[in-house]
Amino acid sequence: MLQVRLSLPRSPGGPAGGFPLAKPDKGDNTGSEQEMFGSSPVTIVITSEADTWDIDASSCLGCGQFVDWDRMPDPEQQAHIPRDILSKPPKELKKLAREGYWAASRALRAQVYHQLIQQVACRLVTPDAPVYRDVASRLFGKLSVSSHPLPEFLEGCSMPTYCLNLEGVTALKKILICVGNLFPDITYSPILPSLVALLLHYSEDEAQCFENISRLIASNAPHTSYIDQSFLAHQASCMTFGDLANKHCPAAHKLIASTSENVFEVYSEWLSWLFHDLPFNYAIRVFDVYLLEGQKVLYRIALALLKQYRLSVTSTELEGTDIKADLQAFVQNIAEHMTVDKLLERAFGIRLFSRKEIWLLQMANRKALMERGITMVQSRQSFHLAVDMQNFSSSIVTAQEMRIVWSWIPERFSLFPPLLLFSTSEDGCSLQRFYACCEGYEPTVLLIKTTEGEVCGAFLSSDWSERKKSGATSGFFGTGECFVFTVRPETERYEWVFIKKPELAKAVPRSRQRSPSPSPASLLSSSPDGRCTSSNCLAVPTLQRKGRLSPFLAIRHFLLPSKTASM
Repeated sequence: MLQVRLSLPRSPGGPAGGFPLAKPDKGDNTGSEQEMFGSSPVTIVITSEADTWDIDASSCLGCGQFVDWDRMPDPEQQAHIPRDILSKPPKELKKLAREGYWAASRALRAQVYHQLIQQVACRLVTPDAPVYRDVASRLFGKLSVSSHPLPEFLEGCSMPTYCLNLEGVTALKKILICVGNLFPDITYSPILPSLVALLLHYSEDEAQCFENISRLIASNAPHTSYIDQSFLAHQASCMTFGDLANKHCPAAHKLIASTSENVFEVYSEWLSWLFHDLPFNYAIRVFDVYLLEGQKVLYRIALALLKQYRLSVTSTELEGTDIKADLQAFVQNIAEHMTVDKLLERAFGIRLFSRKEIWLLQMANRKALMERGITMVQSRQSFHLAVDMQNFSSSIVTAQEMRIVWSWIPERFSLFPPLLLFSTSEDGCSLQRFYACCEGYEPTVLLIKTTEGEVCGAFLSSDWSERKKSGATSGFFGTGECFVFTVRPETERYEWVFIKKPELAKAVPRSRQRSPSPSPASLLSSSPDGRCTSSNCLAVPTLQRKGRLSPFLAIRHFLLPSKTASM
């Protein structure tokens, strides 16, 4: 028995919470206190040696005012730090950040953060420290008590405070309110409060922290994003993480798909794992490398957490468990499982796509969300449960088995519910009839049940009609996203070998390399001026020879030619 199901993109047809901002107590006026010192007794507080801290070695001038030092972890013991560390080239700085050099000195970390962020390419008109002082003075007044709601883009978002004291928490809210005032284009950004809170630990004052976060928001470096600023961008990032988890963490992905009703809902928390659930001494090390390497490093670390989670649990332990909450608890207690150095070591051992390739994948996922009409905040349940467990019917697979198969296909296609195109029980066993029913649709999922009750199948990324476009010489068609799988007796997916070992593509002699049919020119459906005219084509910039993509992504649905493409 045989069935084909289709995943086809179609054209789509509370006030924010208020937080009071505290003002300094009138009795705390610094000027009046200084005047009183001449005529009033001065109270001398003697602290024990354990309560003192060296402002040069363990802190930074001016950056301690927002920190609760009782909760702040001690600096890590480190070898001698070179005086010229801030002038080292980016590649060496990246290595030092990964090894945790900044953790040896709070003063050093504060200097490095400020210098690195000042070097971030950003829009010409970006609010700076003087702008913040002006806006904050206008919004809050110098000494007046004010109550202002947080920006609407933070509605429903958590606000970690890490080791901030009460003054730091107030500063955090003030900065976020000013960001909302000066960046009206931000509509959704759940990661922003965490980043501001982390920066405040190493900022001289509110204005410096605001200027630094503004530069990250306004970054315009090519193929680099620090902060998602809309629901669409955030959802696309979550889908991209789902794609990467599917490729790099197959065991964890299979476990989650078999125990969770909504796989995407689990993956949608991936940024919260890093900047909400991780303890401060882990989150700040993540922030160290994030400033130098951008969002790509966040994918790496989240994948490493997912891999470690799979090693620490079994499917029997998860029966009847809320896996989303269990993952959150695992990340919060990560210190019981691995050190921060080991976490980063494993993260950088994962061979990810290039920054440009990840950007292309995000753009493809954004396009799929827009085609589905998902651009504003809405219930995830309404658009990520594509396989309806109640109404799904098949004589080959159960609804739960279909949900697992659906979790394997790229996120941008799994947004759409399966549509039955062909079934031998309804359409007979004619191969010509099969082709007639399936041609004109892509991608498709093929399900086959043998007379012995075994079930296998394939995900086919290209239209079946592609087989006829290159004549008798076409021995294959499709892209690197194709894969075959078994459902019974065991559930397993088998991908293209180059996905697991991309270096094999470089070993194929050029004389033997063949480009997938049809030709890239016909696939791109471009107009004479080079613009994409097909509604199903993802428009991407022309790639230069120097930035050639990996053989896997070059022949994905991005429809980009590659000399290293081989089937």
